[in-house]
Amino acid sequence: MNVLRTKSIEQSLEDTEDVEFKLKKGLTALDLTVFGIGVVIGAGIFTLTGKVASQYAGPGVVFSFLLAAICCALAALCYAEFASTVPVAGSAYTFSYATLGELVAWIIGWDLILELMLGASVVAQGWSTYLVTFLDEIGITWPSSVGPVDSAEFSWGHFNLAAVLLVLVLTTLIAIGIKESLRVNLFLVAIKLFIVLFVIIAGLFYVTGANYHPFIPPAADPVESSGLTQPLLQWVLGVQPQTFGVLGIISAASVVFFAYIGFDVVATTAEEANNPQKDLPKGILGSLAICTVLYMAVALVITGMVPYDKIDPNAALATAFTSVGKDGFATMIAAGAVAGLTTVVMTLMIGAVRVLFAMSRDGLLPTAFAHTNPKTGTPVRITLTIGAMVAVIAGFTPIEKLEEMVNIGTLTAFLLVSLAVPILRRTRPDLERPFKVPLSPYLPVLAALVCLYLMLNLTVETWLRFVVWMAIGFIIYFAYGHRHSRVRLAEQAEASAS
Repeated sequence: MNVLRTKSIEQSLEDTEDVEFKLKKGLTALDLTVFGIGVVIGAGIFTLTGKVASQYAGPGVVFSFLLAAICCALAALCYAEFASTVPVAGSAYTFSYATLGELVAWIIGWDLILELMLGASVVAQGWSTYLVTFLDEIGITWPSSVGPVDSAEFSWGHFNLAAVLLVLVLTTLIAIGIKESLRVNLFLVAIKLFIVLFVIIAGLFYVTGANYHPFIPPAADPVESSGLTQPLLQWVLGVQPQTFGVLGIISAASVVFFAYIGFDVVATTAEEANNPQKDLPKGILGSLAICTVLYMAVALVITGMVPYDKIDPNAALATAFTSVGKDGFATMIAAGAVAGLTTVVMTLMIGAVRVLFAMSRDGLLPTAFAHTNPKTGTPVRITLTIGAMVAVIAGFTPIEKLEEMVNIGTLTAFLLVSLAVPILRRTRPDLERPFKVPLSPYLPVLAALVCLYLMLNLTVETWLRFVVWMAIGFIIYFAYGHRHSRVRLAEQAEASAS
């Protein structure tokens, strides 16, 4: 049983021309950059800034965002090389199929589905909360019986109507076409960027220098955690995570990593780019660079407006302006959050559709799913399937408890893609690489080690859930995917002919 068979780059590229599975091209470098910004700038900038500043790093959170960005940039370089070399839908799944083998590709694809679907569901629920808050501020009351609730108050049978309606509308839009989806995305990203820039510029007028002292608060007593909620690394070493001080900044970097998740989704649209060899690296690295600057600027403004120990960890941006008597600004920020989170849900769903499309086209899942509509150039069946699953999860489950599952799925994919870069360099030195990771293999190996470190900072509970998810994936692969793999069937046909 050969579970480490690889799919050649040439075969992957040839499959993109198959009429039954052909995606419609039309994305430019600007489209891809906006696509990346649309998914990266979301819940992280509206919530995580306040949380990590008040609980971990104080004003030094700006360094936490920088550290997290550097970690992501290492992985982004690896993604950019692969995306320019193998411009095929599927992102890390496709890259690993060409280098690490079919089983590893399945693991990554299964991880990505976990990341993107759960991520879309989590953000859809967050969107519903912001929507209800915004409606309340303009005098419209949303029925609590079909509104968002905290996970602690959740009861089975509750229906989050707002989250479901959002997912259904976005599913329809995604099914119509990728270009149409990104036109809406461009409009909403423009609103989101306006709000973020407004926070930065308007907030500067309320910054007080005294709030920056001390910029790095002195180290506090370790945070007490135990059992399954304790980070795996601390659990193994028998130590507790540090708050504030230099170690607090590092701990905060592990938390704000979530704010950068999504730039890798740009690579899932590789087949639909007009000039993927040049535009994909620009889209991936450009969106990450823009988001890093905006995150750091927002962190500086918020911690300058409000003392770090008085920041509201749940709604830092809005309450910062409320604290200086600008309630109207807070309403505007809530409206921006609604627009901003819409783009995140849509982009994550598009990524999930493209990964599932690539896996189905390869036969690891039923190929009937991967057929594209000749008019729209989109895999409508997969789009409707992903939309239905995200709607059910977002509308009927307390998904907040599974948020860290998004991180572990993403980091696993980052780690394996980073290792795959030097492997493909060695096995296929003849391939044209419009973009190359500098200092390979050292930078890719460093990226993999950083991802592993961040994974070890996730809780024991998250690791146990991840093991269960992977076990389900292995069952599906060995029961169906391995036997129906198009690469395996092609090998058997070639052997029979000879």
